[in-house]
Amino acid sequence: MFAELFGGLWTGSLALLADSGHMLADVAALLLALMALWFGARPATSQKTFGYYRLEILAALVNGVGLTLISFFIFYEAYQRLAAPPAIRSVPMTFVAAGGLIINLICARLLHHDRKDDLNMRGAWLHIVGDALGSLGAIIAGLVVAIWGWNAADPIISILIGLLIVWSSWHLMRDATNVLLEGTPAHINLAAVEDAILETEGVSNVHDLHVWTITSGREALSAHVIHAYSISQPNLLKELRTKLHERFGVDHLTIQMETPDFEDEAFHFCVAGTACFRSERE
Repeated sequence: MFAELFGGLWTGSLALLADSGHMLADVAALLLALMALWFGARPATSQKTFGYYRLEILAALVNGVGLTLISFFIFYEAYQRLAAPPAIRSVPMTFVAAGGLIINLICARLLHHDRKDDLNMRGAWLHIVGDALGSLGAIIAGLVVAIWGWNAADPIISILIGLLIVWSSWHLMRDATNVLLEGTPAHINLAAVEDAILETEGVSNVHDLHVWTITSGREALSAHVIHAYSISQPNLLKELRTKLHERFGVDHLTIQMETPDFEDEAFHFCVAGTACFRSERE
């Protein structure tokens, strides 16, 4: 970060300055991700029955917002420079950017595996990849300026880097928001879950079916299952839990077993053209 900051000031390169600013935000983002991992390991309490798992998702959301704000700053600076491209010391700019690229590729490799199962780690990995793209863009801009003397290449490359950062941060914010809104995980088909429950012998109906994500890699399910009188509840419950875990990877299940004549005091919330959701008071 410091190398690209001083290199950008010395060479006059916006691409280096933008990448150093991006790295500064990444220092804060990586610290945030580390704190989220540390707090997430703390045990659950009577006030926080799920523990601090959601801090990981909040950290990912903050990282995504931070990336977007950085991109807007890059766009503004690039617009200013397109009007009057400054002189750039292209050769030292290229060498400084090459050093940044090597460091970022090493860091990206370290985080590559864990990004698949952890949204927080994915946010940290995206920051590193964004830095690597910034360094690569600075190298390309430096070569273009050195060979053809086209100084406008520097802000143009910076804009392309900003667009890539916006694209990646949008996906990160979308996924984090879906978790916070307790939306159905993207890899789980709710209709398929319902069919799997209904095809189980003894099940006549299912309602109030919900699937959501507690934190990355940990999904939860709740449902009310109506079954025949002759069915053994413990055996049916065991079969359902095993099936839902094996097919959909859901390991935190809450299933309420009901008989056809089960009556409770319920409120129905229905909107025309949508599904009807019920809330029970037991």
